[in-house]
Amino acid sequence: MSEMNDIQKRERARNTDRSDTKVYLVGGGIASLAAAAFLIRDGGVLGKNITIYEELDRLGGSLDGAGSPEEGYVLRGGRMMESKYLCTYDLFSAVPTLDRSKTVTQEIFEWNEVIKTHSHARLVRDGQPINAPEFGLSEKNILKIEWLIAEPEGLLGRTSIADQMGEEFLQTNFWLMWCTTFAFQPWHSAVEFKRYLVRFTHMVQGFNQLHGIMRTVFNQYDSLVRPLERFLIERNVKFLLKSKVEELVLRKDIDAEGFVEKIIYTAEGKLETVEVRSHDLVIVTLGSMTEASALGSNGTAAVVKSKKDGGSWTLWEKIAASRPEFGKPAVFTDHIDESKWISITTTLYDPDFLELVRSMTGNVPGEGGLVTFADSNWLCSIVIPAQPHFIGQPEDVQVFWGYGLYVDKPGNFVPKPMQDCSGAEIFTEILGHLHISEEQQKSILANSRTIPCMMPFITSQFLRREKGDRPEVLPKGWKNLAFTGQFCEQPDDVVFTVEYSVRSAASAAYGLLDIDRKPPAVYKGQYDPRVLYKAIKGLHDLD
Repeated sequence: MSEMNDIQKRERARNTDRSDTKVYLVGGGIASLAAAAFLIRDGGVLGKNITIYEELDRLGGSLDGAGSPEEGYVLRGGRMMESKYLCTYDLFSAVPTLDRSKTVTQEIFEWNEVIKTHSHARLVRDGQPINAPEFGLSEKNILKIEWLIAEPEGLLGRTSIADQMGEEFLQTNFWLMWCTTFAFQPWHSAVEFKRYLVRFTHMVQGFNQLHGIMRTVFNQYDSLVRPLERFLIERNVKFLLKSKVEELVLRKDIDAEGFVEKIIYTAEGKLETVEVRSHDLVIVTLGSMTEASALGSNGTAAVVKSKKDGGSWTLWEKIAASRPEFGKPAVFTDHIDESKWISITTTLYDPDFLELVRSMTGNVPGEGGLVTFADSNWLCSIVIPAQPHFIGQPEDVQVFWGYGLYVDKPGNFVPKPMQDCSGAEIFTEILGHLHISEEQQKSILANSRTIPCMMPFITSQFLRREKGDRPEVLPKGWKNLAFTGQFCEQPDDVVFTVEYSVRSAASAAYGLLDIDRKPPAVYKGQYDPRVLYKAIKGLHDLD
């Protein structure tokens, strides 16, 4: 007899009586929202029995999008997608778009047929765009890449990319494009770099023009979070906003499975306690890459905050104390100088800037993807998305996003470290790299508003780590507790992606409910000879 298909498994799961099972999710980001959807869709859990606790006043976590035309829009980051994000597309295949005309998954694929990423100016040097830059890898560099891909993670340990790849590799265009596309730094984990090389083997050919990169129609909050939030609201999921979970009361007797007994949280200045029954479930999103983010303004710089300015890291520290199976949060929290960078969101009230960029790059908004200024001391990049980028954005207002990796160095045109610069000063630096005249600069700056955002933990998930630093999604020895998000361990997949969070959500939901179902397997193009052939050609600049 053949194995049950997914539809049969879902039906069996739904027919299991879970009418009395309550589920508590800590954190209101995409991992918790996805877990709630999987619990309902595939596990038969009643929406009214699911509660999501969120410290902030809105859902979405790092998938944010806020602001107004008058005050300026804000995106802490943008999320690239690609066709092999199988868990994400599985989730959103059941979620209608806001206009209910199709599913979110259908919308994403249809949109990326309309606007396909094809950069004509992936790099800009001395004000000049470079179309399809060569990778510039030597045979030695390529052999090192091949060796790293084959090397077991356990042998790499806490070594860095620089340790394994060497200075010559870090001077290549391949590294320049790879590190700015994915936000890697030379001191980041060699293990994470290896995983990225493997996970995106199928994208190496054409990477210098960003082929295969996909985007949502609007920003990630409007296109992903809002439809998913409505999906859950319509199923009576409860959201407790401005509710900070302070502690989990845990119990683990000798030779017995541990479990969560209570959830203690603060809401409206009051300490509240929830009793968790033995058959109830708790799913916790560990840490946050956008925790303690701080906004500046067009005229002021953004300040650097710490883990004490939010609740996600401190909660992880509390529950992990004396429990090695819960991971080591200090590995990811105690190195802000190695994980911070600044992003900007610029709201434009005049079309001149976008017209200048379009003329220089040859790409219409939404088509070009990331443009990196190779000469930049800050290693700045910008993205011009399709307009409008926000639902309700006026036709005469445009928005773009950018970021810089080296925030401690003085700029090329503004003699200050990026982290000490106001939004207008950062935009001035970008205009300098585009070789825009002073007269044009004054006009563009006078008709724009740039908001910088300092994120101290934005690449903390890339920091050097080894086995045991991140806990399993289903920690061994615990029966009603699971972890989700960017700081739990999932073999083969890569952090700093929506896919990683959604995969953790599916694994948590199916595992805790003991459903005979697993998330879609990670795509492994490295085992396809056709993919390998194209990747090797690409590495040798033989496209």
